[in-house]
Amino acid sequence: MAAATTPADPKQTPKTPPSAAVPFDFSQPPIIEGFNPSPRFKDETLSEKFKRKTKENPFVPIGCVGTAGALIYGLRAFHQGKTRQSQLLMRGRIFAQGFTVVAIIFGVLATALKPKQ
Repeated sequence: MAAATTPADPKQTPKTPPSAAVPFDFSQPPIIEGFNPSPRFKDETLSEKFKRKTKENPFVPIGCVGTAGALIYGLRAFHQGKTRQSQLLMRGRIFAQGFTVVAIIFGVLATALKPKQ
């Protein structure tokens, strides 16, 4: 036979104080155990962020400029009727795009593997 269980006595359950009824205060950020906000948190302008990101991974802007350059010159050659040169520049654009994607992946991996400070 199955063992009989007795229902819990409501007098034995601990009561929560009224201050603990609200899970957290909306006027303050939540406190997360083990999480420390970044100490270098600050607002930065677009140019400051661009400079910082370029210093972290300089190959991404190089690949972007190469992609844009090959595209512009390829379209110009196509407009002038130089089909052979246009095809070569479009292939160069694909190569530059691939280079840029590899640079982004390498940068993400390098950042992920970099030890925390």
